Formats: sequence, structure tokens, C-alpha cells
Amino acid sequence: MPSSGRSLSDRVRTARGASGTGASVFAVLLLFTLFAGDFWRNLISWPGYFVLAALLAAGSIVFLVRLRPAFRWRKAPKTLVLFLALAVVSLAWSAYPGATALGLVAQFATTAAAVFLALCLTWRALLTALANAFRWILGLSLLFELVVAVFVRHPVLPLTSIQPVPSHIPAAFYWSRDLLFRGGQIQGIVGNSNLLAMIALLSLVVFGIQLADRTIRRGTAITWLVVAVLTFALTRSSTVFVAAVFTAVVLGFALWTRGVGPERRRPVYLTGAALVVVVVVAVVLFASRIPALLGKSEDLTGRLTIWNSVIHLAQERPAFGWGWVSYWAPWVEPFKNLAERGGVVYLQAHNAWLDIWLQLGIVGVVIFALLIVSTLWRAWFQAVDRPRFAPGDDLPYTALTLLPLLLLAALLAQSLAESRILIEAGWTLLVVIAVKTKQSAP
Repeated sequence: MPSSGRSLSDRVRTARGASGTGASVFAVLLLFTLFAGDFWRNLISWPGYFVLAALLAAGSIVFLVRLRPAFRWRKAPKTLVLFLALAVVSLAWSAYPGATALGLVAQFATTAAAVFLALCLTWRALLTALANAFRWILGLSLLFELVVAVFVRHPVLPLTSIQPVPSHIPAAFYWSRDLLFRGGQIQGIVGNSNLLAMIALLSLVVFGIQLADRTIRRGTAITWLVVAVLTFALTRSSTVFVAAVFTAVVLGFALWTRGVGPERRRPVYLTGAALVVVVVVAVVLFASRIPALLGKSEDLTGRLTIWNSVIHLAQERPAFGWGWVSYWAPWVEPFKNLAERGGVVYLQAHNAWLDIWLQLGIVGVVIFALLIVSTLWRAWFQAVDRPRFAPGDDLPYTALTLLPLLLLAALLAQSLAESRILIEAGWTLLVVIAVKTKQSAP
């Protein structure tokens, strides 16, 4: 598959525009905020974060207007457009139209940021921006936990309270629980071990690609790979560990497919299909033992309870759902106390597919599945086919073409335990991959 549908002059103009106008620096701040939104919310409060998010969304639009990147409208991902259109139309039947309107504002602001990243940065520039944002997050996270462990020596609450603080403070309320030297799960500046683990996993992908393609110094790449591995280990996130295994398997199959060439790929696909069947059968047969293997409680740290509540509610409006909302709005029904555990009110279903069923019904699930499948299809062939910019090209493989596939694989694995693919950084990466791979398709 061609890796770019634009002319060389278009690609050079976009790359130069991104670096010459400061768009690359803006992209790093944007990605940092999308991945570490809780850092800003804990530091400057939700109102302060809303101001920052509005400025970044406006900045994304300004850069799109100034750079005027090449864009083929007929190559806009139709399933993405359909999904967003369904979210907008859900205002007509939403049980909470005000919350839906707020959710749509957040969704389109995030989408604008994603479109800026997709159209104004090349894959190489995007890789660099991701790497720089991840270095800041990982570095500050380890430094933050070290300062808390050495100097503060007790758990730290956010500087601005995210939720009303009760007399008994749940562990989830703390920004850092001072566990760096106590063998517990560190949370970093994002205040959540699972989120920090996911960032560490994506960092491994990004830094590994930089090392393989030798786009940065070998020592620098290895140093940050070690930092990412250390952070991943300190988070002790079993759900992200599963995502890491899945991503590694996808990488293995992609490299195998590259090695055998286009004419001998049937054994690869048959093996992949057989592996899927084996995994599904194993999950069905040993479902009761999986939580123990992952170091989780029998209800998967409350997820089974949340899933049951969401399924029961979704069944009341199965076709089109209750209306789009993005983050759950805990001040309106039916989200009031829908998912509460240990004094903590959760704002997501902890499963993206159940969340979509709840909000946009079976119709939304089908459209989202089509978006995932079509994006995964393009990302797969971009990863396993040799790059071609013109007919007859037979260029050598690069690690960079694996980037969209591996990022998407990690997001898909995470989507079974978290709804992050629908909001903030998760949605941004999905839209970036969908748009960029579609624009480069023949």
C-alpha cells in the first residue's frame, strides 16, 4: 500500500510548515495535555483545565488554517464521520441533552486536535512529538514519586480537589500514595497507575521505533527505553500487561508477514486465526481463574459490578442508547451512583464497547466496530507492505510504518478494560490513525 497519497512537495511543505511555525512544539504540549490531563486537573483544577483545553483546541484550528495541509475530502474516514454524526443526532433522543451537548463539545475539541496532528505532522514528526511528550510525562512522574517518597513521606492529595473529600479518603483520591519504596503501584503525575502504565507501554513502542530506525542517538533511545520499562514495572498494572502481551504478539505477526512476502502470507493468517480461537476457548474455559492470574479480585477490581450495571441500563434502550455523553455526567440520571465503589464515583464503564452500547446503542457499536476494522485493515497493510510513493517503488521496510498498527493494537487491548479510546488521548490516537492511514490509501 502506498504510504502517502500526496505529492512530495505537499509532504515537504507540511513538514517544513510544522517545524517552521512552531506546530511541532505545540504538538508536544497538546499530546502532553491529552495524555496527562489529570496532571493539569490535579494542579490547576477542572476550571483551569477547561481553559487550557479550550486554548489548545483553538490553537489546533489556528494551525490547521495557517498551514492549510493537503486534504482529500473523498478520503475522509466515512465510519468516523458516521460515528460523530450519530453522536450529534443522539441529542434528539438523549435522556440528558445538556450533558450530551457538553460531551459533544469535548468530543469535537479532541477531534480538532487529532485532525491537526494527522494533517499537519508527518508520521516522522508525529513520532518525535509523541516521544518528547512521553519523556516529559515519564521523567516528571518518576521525579514526582521520588520527591514524595524522599521528602514528603506521606500520600499527597491533588492541589485542587477533584471530588468532595470525605472524612475517610479513598485511595483513588490521592495524587500519589507514596508507594515508590513500599512495593506498591506508583501513579506518577497522572495520578493513576493504569494510565501511567499505558503511557509507558506506548513509550516502549515509540522509543523502540526510534531505536530501530536510528532517528535518535542509540544511547538516548536505550536510556528512555529503560525508563519506560522501569515505569511500567513500578505501575504493576495487570490490565496493561495484557495489552503489552497483545501488542507484542501483533508485532511478531507483522514482522513474520514482512519476512515471508506477499505471496506466502496464508500460513501467517491461518496461524493468527488459530491463535484467536485458542485464546477465546481458553478465556471461556478458565474465566474464573483469570482474575487470580492477573492478581485481581474475583470481580476484576469492581469491573464486573460496573459492567453488570451498564448492561442492565443499556438493555433498556438497546438500539440507539441513552445519548452520547463522553465522560459520564454524575450529576444527571441515570449516571448518579451508577458506578460507585469504596466512595469513588466512576465516570466510565471500564469497557469502551459497553460504553458505546450504553450511549449510542447497538447502532453505535456497529459503526464503531466498522471504524476499528477499517482503520486496523489500513494500518496492518501499511505495516506489512513495502513503502511505495509511486508505481514500481520497492523501498526497504522501516520501523516507522509499524507505528499506527502497534498504537492501535495497544488501544484495542485497553478498550476491554478501560473506555479511554473514546476520550482524550485514546480518541485522539484513534482519529489520527484513521485519518492518516485513509489519506495515504490509494
